[in-house]
Amino acid sequence: MTEGMAIEFKGAVKHRRRHSIGPIDLKIPQGYIIALVGSNGSGKSTMLSMMMRTIKPDRGEIHWYGESFSGELPLELRQSIGYVPEGPIAEENGMTADAIAKFRAHWCPSWDEARFNGLIEQFHVPRNERLNRMSKGERRKLEISTVLAARPRLMLLDEPSSGLDPFAWGDMIDELQAYMENEDVTIILSTHIVDEVKRLADYIVLVDEGRVLGMVEKDSLYGTWKELWVQGALEGLSQVKEVVKCEPDGPHLMRIIVRDNAQWNQYLTATGMQIMKSHSLELEEILRLWIKGYEPEELLV
Repeated sequence: MTEGMAIEFKGAVKHRRRHSIGPIDLKIPQGYIIALVGSNGSGKSTMLSMMMRTIKPDRGEIHWYGESFSGELPLELRQSIGYVPEGPIAEENGMTADAIAKFRAHWCPSWDEARFNGLIEQFHVPRNERLNRMSKGERRKLEISTVLAARPRLMLLDEPSSGLDPFAWGDMIDELQAYMENEDVTIILSTHIVDEVKRLADYIVLVDEGRVLGMVEKDSLYGTWKELWVQGALEGLSQVKEVVKCEPDGPHLMRIIVRDNAQWNQYLTATGMQIMKSHSLELEEILRLWIKGYEPEELLV
């Protein structure tokens, strides 16, 4: 990656009550959709909060577009960041959609009123209903609509599909993809839903128990691991480095999970082993292997 960096973590650590997050060393390039993937409690939301500067790391640094700041983020930078938190903001409970729009328009120079009106009409968000009286899905659609209408340079979305039915989230995905095509924007979303990653992400950052396990281009993962049923010279198969699972599956047949690389193909050729059936692992299965320590060969950080 030769592009400029939107966000860069340099040895950032945040101590939490139960466990620490980090140290994090991570470079997030501009102009892409990056998915922070991990289970609930893995540290994704804390990372987004550090990017928003609502919390500060206890050690290390964070850079925004090549600059670091000891105190609050400059107003111009804060105005260029759109943030949708995982949970509702209590201070907004008594406000309506129109009141939210008026507040954002005053605070955000790039606010696009026509775009906001079009989005809440498209997504059937009630204009004059207080937010605490909206359904969870209506409120989520409003929150994402206001971020899109602000036309931010950096968009941070924490579990953005929470509360949305599949049809509404499909429409939101279309809007986010269209926004990426027409604007110079970087989107960072945290999620534990693999389908969001499949449909949206350019890069995956895997987070597990407060550790960033690395970043990889999503498309490079497909086809890297396979499930095979093989016959032939099976002796010693479980000792082959590329094989991570090996179990009998009938007479003279072995079921294996294998990293499909040049070394494995050389082994196949040398032993004359026959592949009876095969399929590539799904993204979710590949991520599980990664968490267990089987890193992608194309790992970027």
